[in-house]
Amino acid sequence: MSPAAGYAALAAVTAATLLIGVYGLRISRTTGDFYVASRTVRPWWNASAIGGEYLSAASFLGVAGLILVSGVDALWFPIGYTAGYLMLLLFVAAPLRRSGAYTIADFAQARLESLPARRITTLLVIAVGWLYIVPQLHGAALTIRITTGLPGWVGSVAVVVVVCLSVMTGGMRSITFVQAFQYWLKLVAIAVPVLFVLFRLSREGLPWTDGGAAFAAALDPQTHASLYRNISLSIALLCGTLGLPHVLVRFYTNPDGSSARRTTLIVLGLLSLFYVFPIIYGVLGRIYTPDLAAGGSDSTVLLLPGRVFDGALGDLLSALVAAGAFAAFLSTTSGLVVSLAGVLSQDLFRGSVGGFRLSAVLAAVVPLGLALLTSSQALAGSVGMVFAFTASTLCPLLVLGIWWRGLTAPGAVAGMVTGAVLCGGAMVAGGVLATAGGPVPVWLEQPAAWTVPAAFLMTVVASRLRPDLAPAGAAKILARLHTPERPHAPKRRG
Repeated sequence: MSPAAGYAALAAVTAATLLIGVYGLRISRTTGDFYVASRTVRPWWNASAIGGEYLSAASFLGVAGLILVSGVDALWFPIGYTAGYLMLLLFVAAPLRRSGAYTIADFAQARLESLPARRITTLLVIAVGWLYIVPQLHGAALTIRITTGLPGWVGSVAVVVVVCLSVMTGGMRSITFVQAFQYWLKLVAIAVPVLFVLFRLSREGLPWTDGGAAFAAALDPQTHASLYRNISLSIALLCGTLGLPHVLVRFYTNPDGSSARRTTLIVLGLLSLFYVFPIIYGVLGRIYTPDLAAGGSDSTVLLLPGRVFDGALGDLLSALVAAGAFAAFLSTTSGLVVSLAGVLSQDLFRGSVGGFRLSAVLAAVVPLGLALLTSSQALAGSVGMVFAFTASTLCPLLVLGIWWRGLTAPGAVAGMVTGAVLCGGAMVAGGVLATAGGPVPVWLEQPAAWTVPAAFLMTVVASRLRPDLAPAGAAKILARLHTPERPHAPKRRG
């Protein structure tokens, strides 16, 4: 891919993002516009925006890389990423929208009537958001290096600058338009090149080489695959989706609970459609880019079109993929920054628009520093650990807070702290062992299978020990969460 094509693709995505953000600025005037788009986003728009922010670096680049390396074992990632929305549909989407909260911390305080519970929730939301942003910036660094030859830090800084400008100017309403556009851009960018490749294969047949054919045979189920690893990963992805702050905040923008459910159903369809293509890239990567399995597997999607097509067509398809990848980093990071800015401004700056803008900068700059100080790991794997941490901390709060009247503030705090200590400790211990060059036990590599049950158990036990501390208004708010809204009466004409 020529550097000129790379520059053109990234410049086009950046310009489109900023222009759409400026359009959103024209209609973002109130505090409600900045935080939840005045709760007026319709299901199709919201579903497209959720797809835009959810399909991150791990989805666009990481899934194909994992399939290249691990074969069918890696299919648990796209399955889990998508099936997590079924969990959202069943347990969280509509009740959370009916809560009327702006953030997860608002929900915690309303449900538990506890300032300490709110503060712990706020800290965890910030930690999850920052941990999730870092892989996006690593992905941007990788894309910039491959497409333009510039140093990787340029990509990380560019994403932060563009996101801050978009979020600060228009808030949630502006970002909704941007993310909806970016979902469809990503779908086109990842689908069109792979369709060209498949069309060529249908005409010319499979170009197997001896090395490629031998490597491709490993696509069959591997004998060393761990049943525990797959179960634990599934728990992390299914339960972790329930607590992702940038996903949950989008449901606050729906007009009512029923539209939140419809939004979730549409998202399931959009994600199912998208994940077909990274899987195909991973399989094709075993034909055209088997050398990347030894290192650099995350670049499979970016390099595949150029390996198949020469000349202008290869450059054009590679530029399209690069544009989609950059859109993935921008959309996911912007969603995370919006959700973190909402939490920070509510707790530090009394919820003002000016506080929201200042919080947006803070929410983006800290993970930028972390990204510049750390090296990129396998994108899907690193994001999977964030899912495990979220499943171990925020998921018990939301599920039990919505469905169990006996939840108390001490129980919720005990569960969140337990999950954070256990899962965070496993992440640190695994990182230390990996850095030292030693083997990482599978129970540290994928801790969700034991940290999530431990967090739920601690929440229930601590709540049972002091049932008298249950909030007085629990019955009232639970009734609100589970009572469907009245259908809106049609307007009379004339």
